[in-house]
Amino acid sequence: MAVPELQRPFVWPNVNVRDLFDSLYRGYPVGFLLFWKTGVDTSLKQIGTSQKQHVPELAIVDGQQRLTSLFAVIKGAEVLRADFRKERIQIAFNPLSRQFDVPGATTKKDRAYIPDISVLWASDFKPGAFRKNFIKNLSEVRELSEEEEATIEESIDSLRNLPNYNFVALTLASSVDEETIANVFVRINGKGKSLNQADFIMTLLSVFWEEGRVELENFALRASMPSDGQSSPFNHFIKPSPDQMLRATIGVSLKRARLKNVYSALRGHDATTGLDDPEKRKSQFDAMRETQKAVLNLANWHHFLDAIKLAGYRGQKMISSEAAIIYSYVLYLIGVRDYGMDRSTIRQVIAEFFFMAAMTGRYTNSPETRFEADLSLVRDLPDGEAFVARLREMCRTTLTNDYWDITLPSQLATSAARSPSLFAYQAALVKLDAPVLFSPMKMAQMVDPAVKGSKVALEQHHLFPRKYLEEQGITDRKAINQIANFAAVEWPDNIKIGKQGPSSYVPALDAVMKGEERSRVYKLHALPPLWWEMPYEQFLAARRQRMAQVVREAWSALCGDTDSEAPVSLSVSELIAGGETGAVEFKSTLRTNLHTGQVDEKIHLSALKTIAGFLNANGGTLLIGVADNGEVLGLSADGFQNEDKMCLHLVNLIKDRIGDVFLPYIHPHFEDQEGDRVLAIRCERGPKPAFIKDGGQQKFFVRGGNSTAELMGNSITDYVSQRF
Repeated sequence: MAVPELQRPFVWPNVNVRDLFDSLYRGYPVGFLLFWKTGVDTSLKQIGTSQKQHVPELAIVDGQQRLTSLFAVIKGAEVLRADFRKERIQIAFNPLSRQFDVPGATTKKDRAYIPDISVLWASDFKPGAFRKNFIKNLSEVRELSEEEEATIEESIDSLRNLPNYNFVALTLASSVDEETIANVFVRINGKGKSLNQADFIMTLLSVFWEEGRVELENFALRASMPSDGQSSPFNHFIKPSPDQMLRATIGVSLKRARLKNVYSALRGHDATTGLDDPEKRKSQFDAMRETQKAVLNLANWHHFLDAIKLAGYRGQKMISSEAAIIYSYVLYLIGVRDYGMDRSTIRQVIAEFFFMAAMTGRYTNSPETRFEADLSLVRDLPDGEAFVARLREMCRTTLTNDYWDITLPSQLATSAARSPSLFAYQAALVKLDAPVLFSPMKMAQMVDPAVKGSKVALEQHHLFPRKYLEEQGITDRKAINQIANFAAVEWPDNIKIGKQGPSSYVPALDAVMKGEERSRVYKLHALPPLWWEMPYEQFLAARRQRMAQVVREAWSALCGDTDSEAPVSLSVSELIAGGETGAVEFKSTLRTNLHTGQVDEKIHLSALKTIAGFLNANGGTLLIGVADNGEVLGLSADGFQNEDKMCLHLVNLIKDRIGDVFLPYIHPHFEDQEGDRVLAIRCERGPKPAFIKDGGQQKFFVRGGNSTAELMGNSITDYVSQRF
């Protein structure tokens, strides 16, 4: 007996095999078998993986799973799984309880079990010796009665006689044609073990285009294994099944996604007459033959996969929907074959489309229906330019302002480990060339699937550790494991962090970063200023919004439509030449009144007002040693022994009057200018409102135009709520 090409691979799990043997042992009915006299057709696949000497006379139309199970266990033969992995099925049996099991750690140690019943049908099996040895071994761990010994012997003998079980079998004559056999197979299986529409179509391929099915299977097999230096479809994103590549072929050739209608179309079924038209069927298969060459072309396949890399995705662990890959590949090939598009252009637009589809989970629910609608939008367009415009229009209508501001942040409010929005954020970090948090290593380097070690280089770390949150009374795992509470860190750092609260471990890590580095890292990792001091729920809400904006920035970078350029760092001479502005102010001294020659608290306050104003606004630079008109005066009037003393004085002044929490956002340095020295104090946007202690009062200043103004009363509240 052999398996015809129209049969699917062995898909039963071992528990099904166990249940089959249990039913046979107890004499239960297990369904009928349907065979087909082949007329000695040598093209049929034979059960097992070794080469046979005899050509089979019977083909299995229905019953492959059952008969393959029996053959594999009784003959001790390997089966070939759907993932092309060879496996020998083992079933254990307890003669006392007459119970069958899939062997595990427990059954292997339990002497009451025969760990692998295949030995009972081995050519050199000796029943008497086996029963005697089994009873002896079991007697060493428990006492057996004569009745129990008799039960063991009877059970083993009954199991050995299992090949005598009588099946009900029907045999179709060799005169029945292959198409009829295919229809019988589809009908009887459609009522039993469920098959999808792809299985039905693969059946037709086996009958009318056998080499096409073999090509799909070979492609899937090669894609599942790393190449040995030869050209190969292997990649780090998807190990496609033959069914998935079939979907790609059908999508490109027939412009269909719903496979339930494709089966009738490939049969050449005429809805008017109710008959199958051989000519129509031939034309459909001819179209598929031509298309499949392009679908399985390795140059097309790998150039398309480059589009996924262009979108920031780096491996299978970042893919939540394989359908998004297959359907994007269909669109790629439509662009290349139907519209003759330049490959660089189509790769770019498919990268954009895939980013959108993967992030939004476009093909997660009812994927066939969704893609059928998408295909209808790209049919019969006049040219490649219209095709690109249509795909980008689909992206724009999906990624609206409401999506970025409302939908995506709400989708990030989840603890799902395989969330499309999480993978989109990770892809965004790769796209924006982000470093790992608190590390010089880049995300792109750390998520490279080609680099494998004994431990995962990149780990998702709880920013607010689980044990820390539990000590704070937060025990809901969904809240603790929210996406917004995770950040990518190197695994050595993760070990060091342990269960410390963020206010314990972050300040030390924060202190070693420079101002520009800190701003960029915190922006990319969506961390609010002083996030380690925030209440947990407030932190989650703030970070979700920032994560969404990081993804939006990556989307803009991918599309090449970023509006803002990188800020330009101006020299002191350029700042002076530009005069005082909203971001630049001059002060003659830091502490000395030039009229009296004495240290004056009002001069201190004047400098502090400017620094606080910059912190409370959008940052800026204060130049000490420059007059209001831009004349360089130098620093001698302040009378410090050296520049270190002056810098220390400034730092102490800020700590005492504004707060040491702002020091990381203030960056003083000295420069030569026109033969004198100037102190430049660059201020970043502050992380929270900066107040100045002045006597017994707290004063609030903001920068407006080229002056610094004090706000009071409700004006402070209104400004703070808007700015922070």
